[in-house]
Amino acid sequence: MLDIENTLIVLIDIQERLVMMLNKQEPIIKAASRLANAASIMNIPTVLTEQYPQGLGKTIFDVTSVVSENTPIIEKTSFSAMSTPEFFEKIKNSGKKNIIIGGIETHICVYQTVVDLIKEGFNVVVAKDACASRSTDCFKNGIQLMKDNGAVISNVETILFELLKSSKNPYFKAVQALIK
Repeated sequence: MLDIENTLIVLIDIQERLVMMLNKQEPIIKAASRLANAASIMNIPTVLTEQYPQGLGKTIFDVTSVVSENTPIIEKTSFSAMSTPEFFEKIKNSGKKNIIIGGIETHICVYQTVVDLIKEGFNVVVAKDACASRSTDCFKNGIQLMKDNGAVISNVETILFELLKSSKNPYFKAVQALIK
């Protein structure tokens, strides 16, 4: 089970041009911003990545507007964020064991990052609804590959309530308001 104290959230390449290439943009925007917002409310560290932002644009406002101001945004050119030294160090030095991940594209950057995180001994939970690919087949394949490699496949709402554990959690009302 996930817990607030031992968890970090990673959102991979939820960037302007990548979002615009998706057939269905609204679901991932909603899920990713909900996850980022809840992380801010519960003080869960979050790391954002951007794949070649000069060409693909910055992380979308719906996400950057709800993360805490000290959230690192790490630029990368490798598909696995773990191949970027700054990202690798940030994750390794976080002291967290559980990584919740979402992003674009599911079958490329998210998949490769997940596999590398698992190789490094992290417990990885994929927020399926906070992931997307241009192609439905590629999306489904990416999710299956991550599952086959040992990732837990979940969704934002399940993840948030797993972190909260109880309606007595002091963050419950604020997080529940994000779901309604």
